[in-house]
Amino acid sequence: MTSFRFPDDLIDLRRRQIRIYNELALRPAVGAAGLRRELIRLSCLISAHPYWAEHGWSMVGRVELVRAARGGPDGVRELVMHWNGEEFVVIGPEAPEAGP
Repeated sequence: MTSFRFPDDLIDLRRRQIRIYNELALRPAVGAAGLRRELIRLSCLISAHPYWAEHGWSMVGRVELVRAARGGPDGVRELVMHWNGEEFVVIGPEAPEAGP
């Protein structure tokens, strides 16, 4: 099995991407265009990072990068959007409690 050792800056980019995605999921009407532009920018930076040129791009590597972004004291997890039949509902580790 391949062992992945990602540089700190690549992990930081992925964590920033997850945080922006979560912000967009929680408040889709607040600054959505700017957040989407930032997601695209971060995606480009992650995809073009020198790590992939040296170690090769793979889906396994991308999945392991997400795992690395979740780990450690600064780790962050993605929120999940779920369709309940009427609307999208945000669920996940950082989702706010639903009100009455």
